[in-house]
Amino acid sequence: MSNRTFSNIIIRVIFSLALIMAIWAPGQSQSGKNAPKRMMDDKMMERCQVMMDQKQKMMTEMKAQDADLTAEVAKMNNAPDKKKLKLLAAIVTHMVENRTFMNAKIEKMQEGMMMHMMQHMQMGQDSMSNCPMMMSLKNMDDKTAYEHKEHQESMK
Repeated sequence: MSNRTFSNIIIRVIFSLALIMAIWAPGQSQSGKNAPKRMMDDKMMERCQVMMDQKQKMMTEMKAQDADLTAEVAKMNNAPDKKKLKLLAAIVTHMVENRTFMNAKIEKMQEGMMMHMMQHMQMGQDSMSNCPMMMSLKNMDDKTAYEHKEHQESMK
């Protein structure tokens, strides 16, 4: 749950910054040189896809880490009392190692995403709106808003 919340916060911050930058960015004029621009757009879209794949890979790694920790906790809960303290220390150590590693990885990914969004800004508003990452963020934001609405309705 906390990984999903943390990921949602990161995505919302990046999306907000990108949106602010898109509003402030001056409009790009159209020129007759569409072939080089199109080639550049294609390369950019490839980078978009690579970043999305990296994010998905990281989320898969986080889920695998969570599954490992869940198995370790189950093992600890089923262990004799003499071994529980040692197993608990191992779990806490493992959690700290995972969190430290993932925080560094998330920070590096955030930097890459910000640079990526800046490149879109330089290419113009159309580039940003066609970015697969931005489309997936918008879909995720829409889904989150829907889930929030459902949750509010269930609380009544």
